[in-house]
This record gives sequence, C-alpha cells and structure tokens, in this order.
Amino acid sequence: MNGKGEKILLVEDDQTLNFIIRDNLEQNGYQIHSVTDGESAIKAFANDKFELCLLDVMLPKVDGFTVAKTIRQTDDHVPIIFLTARSMTEDKINGLTLGADDYITKPFSMEELLLKIKIFLKRSRLHTKTDEETVLYKVGKFSFYFDSLTLESDDSKKTLTYKEAELLKFFCENANKVLSRSEILKNVWGSDDYYLGRSLDVFISRLRKYLGDDESIKILNLHGIGFRFNAPIERK
Repeated sequence: MNGKGEKILLVEDDQTLNFIIRDNLEQNGYQIHSVTDGESAIKAFANDKFELCLLDVMLPKVDGFTVAKTIRQTDDHVPIIFLTARSMTEDKINGLTLGADDYITKPFSMEELLLKIKIFLKRSRLHTKTDEETVLYKVGKFSFYFDSLTLESDDSKKTLTYKEAELLKFFCENANKVLSRSEILKNVWGSDDYYLGRSLDVFISRLRKYLGDDESIKILNLHGIGFRFNAPIERK
C-alpha cells in the first residue's frame, strides 16, 4: 500500500485490471489495498479502516454482493462503488439496493473512476462533519435520528441503511412538496440514471413499510411526475 491520501480497498480478481486500477489510483495519491477475492476483502476490511471500497461483482470464494452486505453490517457510511459488466443489468440494481452508493460499468476510463471516487470521498467527509450534530426529525409518531440511522417509535426501533436514511432525510426536508424522480435521484444518489431509478422504487417501498404503522404518513406516487411525502414533520 503506497501513497499518503485516503485508503481505498480495491477488490478485483482480474490481475491485469487490478494492477492498472491500483497503479493509476496510487499515482493520484491514494493508498490502495488490493485483493483478488471476496474472502480476502472481508478480512482486509475487518483489520483496517478504509475511506472507500471498489468491489467487483464476480469474485472467487465470496461474491461482491456478499462482501458489500458484510461491510454494511459494520459500517453504514463508507462509500461502496461496484465494478460491473455492461450486460449485468440486475447486478447494478441488486448492488444499489444492498447498500452500494454507485456502480461503474466495464470497460471504463480512469478519468470516470477518479471522478466518482472524488465525489464520494467529498460527500463522505461532509457527512462526517454533519455527524458532530444530532439531526432529529419528528415524523408523525416516529423519531428519526439521521446521524445514528435510527427510526424509533414507542413500540419499535429500526436501523436504516445509509441510503435509506439519506432518502428519508430528503423527504423530511421537502415534506408535502411534489418531487420529481430526477430531483430525488440527483440529490440522494448524485445522478439521474435508469438503474438508480429502479433502485429508488425499492427504497421507497422499504420506507413505506417502515412507516406503515402511522396513517398520517404517506409517500404518494404521482404518475409520470414523481412523489410527494405527506407527513407531519418537526425538526429538533
């Protein structure tokens, strides 16, 4: 591992591509820990702290989806970018709904990869600063603590994924407004993309389930337009 910048975990079983990515990222100042199978990735993440993870989907021993799920069990914030094959449509959607922040399709340019890394590292730093303050929203009968990713009521407590929490926070800050799909995607995921849009529907279904015990809360689907989060909101 070389460099003095942010530590990145690179998991890619293609030795040539692994070397090319590692070499380019190190030349741009990042510290890279690279492995070629999912089992080694899980061990590496358990033994060190990384600012970002690059995961191939198809890996020996343990696949990239399982690696991402394992990472998310202990760290809800570290950005995860999947490396996916062009034809693997469902992989992109599955990865995003498992907790990945984005994907990049092979073959890709190093400029594109470096830009994505820069964006997510910046967003991660901003989130760390925000965590110094407790952000609490009263959503109907629920208390939503964004910094700890928890949604609580008198009889339940749910730990959200980071993306679920980001989406709920965006809804809370824009309660009772008409929001286009594009607006939601750009603010929560950073881009308006077909696969992100498919994932958005999954995340909204999850939030409806989590908030379903309170009839005063509705996430309305406005056909051809977007959504409206109808709820009594109070920020504390």
